[in-house]
Amino acid sequence: MLLLVGVLTGCSSQNSASAKKDSGKISVVFYPNESAKNFTASRDEMKKQIHEATGKEVDIQTTTDYNVAIEAIASGKAQLAFMGADGYIQAHAQNKKVLPFLLQSGEDGTTKGASYRSYLMVPKEKAASYMKDGKYNIDKIKGEKISFVSASSTSGFAVPTDEIQKHFKLADKDKLSEGGKFFDKVLYGSSHPGSAINLLKGDADVAAFDDIDLAPFLEVSDGSYDKVGSTFKVKDDADAPFADFKGKEMINISVLPVQNGPFVVNTESLSEKDQKAIQKRFTSKDVTDNPKLFAKEGTKNPTLWQKKSAKTTLLPVNDDWYKPTHELVGK
Repeated sequence: MLLLVGVLTGCSSQNSASAKKDSGKISVVFYPNESAKNFTASRDEMKKQIHEATGKEVDIQTTTDYNVAIEAIASGKAQLAFMGADGYIQAHAQNKKVLPFLLQSGEDGTTKGASYRSYLMVPKEKAASYMKDGKYNIDKIKGEKISFVSASSTSGFAVPTDEIQKHFKLADKDKLSEGGKFFDKVLYGSSHPGSAINLLKGDADVAAFDDIDLAPFLEVSDGSYDKVGSTFKVKDDADAPFADFKGKEMINISVLPVQNGPFVVNTESLSEKDQKAIQKRFTSKDVTDNPKLFAKEGTKNPTLWQKKSAKTTLLPVNDDWYKPTHELVGK
């Protein structure tokens, strides 16, 4: 299928980039996390806002695989993508016309603190075995069963494997992506909730996932979001796929900062006029004060961005800002 897409793309290359830009439709692709049913209202509101900004029909593409979203934005089949930093960098490596477009600010309304958190979690009942000299560490995870999100996930793979590589002084990360090498078994949840479910079901001893995608399902019952050794409990009103695990608790043995992922544009397949119109709309209060797009952390029905303070907004961003993640993933 990908070969056929490549052939068709090559055949259509004689149609200039401007011809693509004159298309009457704008397609937006989403990662599996934001493709979930509980994001429907937020995706629909984004669709409405883009339509009002440009006057064009908007097509929403949901996915069950990170790589499908990356391929869609890199090839121009999608003009906009809601993705993480690692996925953006992979798409940019395939097509330099793919660039970061908008970024959720930090709490002060600037790029300072524009980040979220990546965790390595273990079941609470087994957490004591991960302590050494009264502190949690990751020594014990070698040889265990681990769940990641996707090999293309920033907070669900790139960041935690970077920590593991440094902690164990590994020459590279090659041994970390499949079982029988460093880990006994390596699972992929396909989404952040999916990785957490692998842990809750007992299929994995330790799991990697982030805070923002689990906020609708988990709450901190002891500690804080940014403190190692904090306890996270499945909420009593948690919906599927967490409904069978209400009250179950996990403890984070690692917490690391992750650059906020960008809203990405394929500048070759979306006109400059449309880019400016969308950027103007999405940096306005029509969007940043819209509860269907920006809600407080922990809201039962999650939104695409989180209102962490009254100053939280979307900011224009460029590739230079993602230099740390470029270096992290080696691209």
